[in-house]
Amino acid sequence: MAQITKKALAASLKRLLSEKPLDKITVIDIVEDCGVNRQTFYYHFQDIYDLVEWVFFTEATTALDGKKTYDTWQQGFLHIFEYVLRNRSLVINVYHSMSRDQLERYLYDVTYDLLMGVVDEQSTDLSVREEDKKFVADFYKFAFVGLMLDWIKRGMKDDPQKTIDRLSVLIHGDIRRALEKYGLDHRNHLV
Repeated sequence: MAQITKKALAASLKRLLSEKPLDKITVIDIVEDCGVNRQTFYYHFQDIYDLVEWVFFTEATTALDGKKTYDTWQQGFLHIFEYVLRNRSLVINVYHSMSRDQLERYLYDVTYDLLMGVVDEQSTDLSVREEDKKFVADFYKFAFVGLMLDWIKRGMKDDPQKTIDRLSVLIHGDIRRALEKYGLDHRNHLV
């Protein structure tokens, strides 16, 4: 029952965002649109930004749909782009509001999760420290999210598939090579 209520509140927020910016939406607006009382809202969320964060993180799982391998990372990243496009009003409003850090945190978290799946898969037969794997995933996370934030800033006009195709050419084999270098570096320090 709680998930249904949360989803209904999220749907109301998204509907309202098609009419006005995030900073002009109040909890009263959301509960009136949803047909529940304020107490119900505050039972589930601390404030509107908590609801925004819940929307991003809940829907991230669906957006990725298990696309966390070397062979499927492009599909996973495309799903993130498609999610952003489907939720254009929400993303643009959050991007241009005080809660932009929530959007960035969402993108960093979902991208890191995708990339750690790839890094873990690519390092199964290598002796690579966990901190080095995290460093590789972080490096690519910042590059990917930087490209996506720039795309959002420019109005989401470019075809996401072209960006992913260009990324694929750029990093083909590089994650594995980086992990191999860390594996070698680690072994050299042990000697």
